[in-house]
Amino acid sequence: MNKTDLIDSIAAQADISKAAAGRALDAAVESIKGALKAGDSVSLIGFGTFYVGERAARTGRNPRTGKTLEIKAAKQPKFRPGKGLKDACN
Repeated sequence: MNKTDLIDSIAAQADISKAAAGRALDAAVESIKGALKAGDSVSLIGFGTFYVGERAARTGRNPRTGKTLEIKAAKQPKFRPGKGLKDACN
């Protein structure tokens, strides 16, 4: 399922126009991005939690040359599925 299919599904289930469903989806995604950027987590009961994880600095290797290089520490968005989502998939 891609974004267009998701918008169609939201519009059908909520009985709203596709344009309104698209705006709602975009607003939800932007709200989640904003919360993660601010360092907060977003919990959707029954679905899961979006949060920011820390990745430590490490030493890597260029596979072409074999030369070692330092990879910087980074923040990375993560998702932990909730029980409702896990149960729906099994």
